[in-house]
Order: sequence, then structure tokens, then C-alpha cells
Amino acid sequence: MRDFQYPLAIFIFLSSLLLACQSHNPHSSIWQEVADHDRDRILEQAKQALSAPIVTVTDSVCQRSEGGTHDFYSEGDYWWPDPEHLDGPYIRRDGLTNPDNFTAHRRAMRQMSIHVAALAAAFEITGESKYASRAIDHLDAWFINPKTRMNPHMKFAQAIKGRVPGRGVGLIDGIHLVEPAQCVSLLEASGQLTSQQVQAIKVWFVQFLDFMTQHEYGIDERERKNNHGSCWVMQAAQFASLVGDTTLMNYCRHRYKTVLLPNQMATDGSFPMELERTKPYGYSLFNIDAMTMVVHILSDDQHDLWSFTLDEGQGIAKGIEFIYPYIRDKQSWPYEPDVMYWDEWPLRHPSLLFAGIHLNKPEYIELWKTLPADPKTEEGWRNFPIRQPVLWIE
Repeated sequence: MRDFQYPLAIFIFLSSLLLACQSHNPHSSIWQEVADHDRDRILEQAKQALSAPIVTVTDSVCQRSEGGTHDFYSEGDYWWPDPEHLDGPYIRRDGLTNPDNFTAHRRAMRQMSIHVAALAAAFEITGESKYASRAIDHLDAWFINPKTRMNPHMKFAQAIKGRVPGRGVGLIDGIHLVEPAQCVSLLEASGQLTSQQVQAIKVWFVQFLDFMTQHEYGIDERERKNNHGSCWVMQAAQFASLVGDTTLMNYCRHRYKTVLLPNQMATDGSFPMELERTKPYGYSLFNIDAMTMVVHILSDDQHDLWSFTLDEGQGIAKGIEFIYPYIRDKQSWPYEPDVMYWDEWPLRHPSLLFAGIHLNKPEYIELWKTLPADPKTEEGWRNFPIRQPVLWIE
């Protein structure tokens, strides 16, 4: 009898200790709160994703692309035919998207991102392997299978007819790889991916990071001083986290402190370069989401970017503090309305949720709960790459 009671006592003690640890971990409870709040939406999206076809860049070809079958290709949004020279180089109309541009690869990447995230989120909240298995099918097609995979670069993104075959700013299309990269980490940790699959996917992202950090287009994008620069750091941080590149992660932390904040954020928390655009509201929301994800990805026990501020007060808390009143009441926005998609925003912005958690601002979380979960247009989906918060909360 004594031999039975001793291990039973140990079991009870360890169980109590585990519960105690969980009760002192606020992120554990907020994960459950978010999972419960989002459960029906996640499962509905995952149900659709289970039967959705797998589409990669090899399924569509644009004759204007100078790349090959496996090369991602897109065209600049705001470039249009010159009415005075219809066969000549395109001209720019800022904020106005040309509906005739080639977008098939963008849509394919975005749909992969949406499906993989929904499936991984459903696996996280249910534990049902069918969701993980289908997510892995998409990941295999995009990053492993030699017949369907995308080449790990974006040399032909955001081309402009008659001007350039691709541009550095095209790398922003890669923001839709950020959430799938997080899914890879979670599926690896849960044992759903084989070691061979993990290695192959990580090799792909190592090569993609080489493009981001070494190619002239990647360097050009990195040096952009608006949301493009923020999105470069967001991508580099997440991909570096996936492949375990601590040197690049530290570089991203330094860049956030010494480049993103001082170059982009005013002392009141606004982004002057975004406010100068023809869609100042949407771009401000987009940039604060990107910067918040940078802080979320790169913060740990040794690096607290949530509390970091410059001498004049710029920091992520100040950025959220600036935009929060205009998310709560868009009609109070003191600047010009966006020329397009004004009615698209706001949504359940990850900046609200994650800042609410880490900065102890429950009002941010409560506002997040009241907002629409998903965009209604392609433009909205394009500028909303973090869609499943349960994947990002420990």
C-alpha cells in the first residue's frame, strides 16, 4: 500500500504545482480567452480549408514576368497605363489600385497563408490531427515539393510594365509568409512535421533570408523609411526565429530601436510618413500592426521591447496610445479619410490584442473583441497578415 501511496502523492503534488504555475501565467488564461472567443470562427475557416484546393505559384503564369514557372511575380499596385502613351511605361497614381495588374501569385500566397493559419489554429484548440495534416500539405507544396514549390526569393515582385522587372518594395508581398512560418514552429513543436520536412522548410527560409539580407532588392526594402521598413524587420525577425538565427534576431532588435522608431514615429506616437499618404488611416493601422509584431516576436526574458522607449518617448506603447482613440471612434480621425477602402477599417488589429496583454491594458483587449475579425475585400486581406492570434500567444 505504501508503494502505491508514494507515487500518488508525487502525482498530486506535481499536478498542484502545474495548476499553480498556470494560475500565475496571465498568458495561459488570455490564450484560453482568445481561443474561446474565436473558436467558432476558427473551426468554420478550418472546415473550409480542409477541402480547399492547394494552389502555388506554378499554377499561374504571367507572360510579362521575366522569371520562371517557380518564381513569384506581382505588379505594382498603383501603376497604370499612361493615357497619352498607352503602349509606353506605366505611370503612378498613389493609393489607387489598378485592377488589371497580375495578382494571381499574391492571391495564391495569401490563400495559403489563410488556410495554413486557420488549420493550425484549429489543431491548436482541438488537437485533431486532420487539421495539422492538411496544413502540412500546403506547406509541402509551397516549400518542399520540387514540382510546385516557390523559389526562395522575390526578384520579380511588384514589377512595373515598361520600367522594371521587379523591385525591392515587392518584398512586402512576403508578409503573408509570416504566419505560416509561425505555424511551422508550432507544428514542429507538436511533432506533426517529420524531421525531413522541418529541415527542408527551414532551408527554404534560410535561403529566403539570404535574399532579404544580401540581394540589392532586399537591402533596398530594408532601408525604406515607412511601413516597408517595418515589414522587412517583421519578416526577418519571424523567419530568423524559425531557423534559429539569433544573430539576425539581435540585428532586428537593434534596428527597431535605432532605425524604425526614430525614423518613423513622432513624439506623439503617430507615423508622419503614413499620414502623408492618400490612405493615412489604413497605412497607420498597417504600420502599427507591423511594429507591434516586431516587438511581439523579438521580446523575451532577456529583451523587453514592450517597455523600450527613446529619450523623447517614442515606443510601441506611445504608438498604440496615439491610434487607439481613432480605432475606438473612427469618426474622430482628424486627418483626411482614405481615398479607397475607408470603410474597410478598423478590424481586430493584433496591435490592440498584444499590446493589451503585454502592457496591461484590458481596454485594448475589450475593444479588440468588438471589432470585425476579417476583412471584406482583397485589399483588406492583403494588409492584414496576422489573422489567428491563438497561434501567437503562449
